[in-house]
Amino acid sequence: MPKRSIVKLDWQEALQQFLFFKRAVGRSELTLRDYEYHITHFFKLYPNCFHDEQQLKKCLLEYLSQPVKPATYNLRLTYLKAFFKWCVEENILKSNPLEGLPKKKAEGRIVNIDTEILEKLLKLPDKNTFCGLRDYALILLTLDTGIRPKEAFSLLIEHFDFKTLQVFIPSDAAKTRVSRVLPILPVTANAVKKLIAVRHPEWDDKVPVFCTVTGRPLTRDIWHDRMEMYSKKLGVKIRPYDLRHTFALLYLKNGGYELSLQKTLGHTTLEMTKRYVHFTQNDLREINNSASPLNMLLQQTKRVKNKLTK
Repeated sequence: MPKRSIVKLDWQEALQQFLFFKRAVGRSELTLRDYEYHITHFFKLYPNCFHDEQQLKKCLLEYLSQPVKPATYNLRLTYLKAFFKWCVEENILKSNPLEGLPKKKAEGRIVNIDTEILEKLLKLPDKNTFCGLRDYALILLTLDTGIRPKEAFSLLIEHFDFKTLQVFIPSDAAKTRVSRVLPILPVTANAVKKLIAVRHPEWDDKVPVFCTVTGRPLTRDIWHDRMEMYSKKLGVKIRPYDLRHTFALLYLKNGGYELSLQKTLGHTTLEMTKRYVHFTQNDLREINNSASPLNMLLQQTKRVKNKLTK
């Protein structure tokens, strides 16, 4: 079978076709923006290397050798490698210059927020305003379920069942593309119901529950800015994802099971969930120190010994 000739496209044209392809196979708009950002960022630094195979590989290795955190390195590698893999499949490039280059091992960042800080945080949103009520409900939902911010932003009214106290995360909103159902407490359900009740009467059911005051979908940048505002008032840095970490840690500390936490968080494997288990080992040691049966036995032995010496 004769080899197909190389398709002559510049990187901008290739990127647009790549994004069309990813949108067609169901990638979220957030993922598409991430692809576009990382690929564009590289080619702005190295604009003339796309069709020179040796120069492209040299530029990529130079770019990936920059002193960045392992997590940043892995993001760059993942998005660029996927783009070049597609370019090879579409005969735009002969080979993937990043093939075989491994990810770096990154230590997961887990944040544990003190319960006193959380109590203060819940008092900060002004529930007399739409934005404040939205923030309060979203903080409650995250601490109640561990839902990812992006998943929460996609929720519609139909995804909440207030009779059974559940929220449904559809597959197209879930990061892993697997739907799941999460139980919620009455306090969370009531906050979400109040938020829905004050929606603008002209908004239809396609406007997300957690939206801006004008009915636009909430974004991670907006939510980050809101949490930064509350952080300044608290004097403690809290990022949106920190609330998810805190949910997981408190869930385990309060007796939750590892497997059920995995399903709740939407992890595909136990490896991600085990990070939280390791993080709570010090707490388990403290519990064991106070709850160990040996404490009781040693106290009884001490009392008997004291009686014998009297």
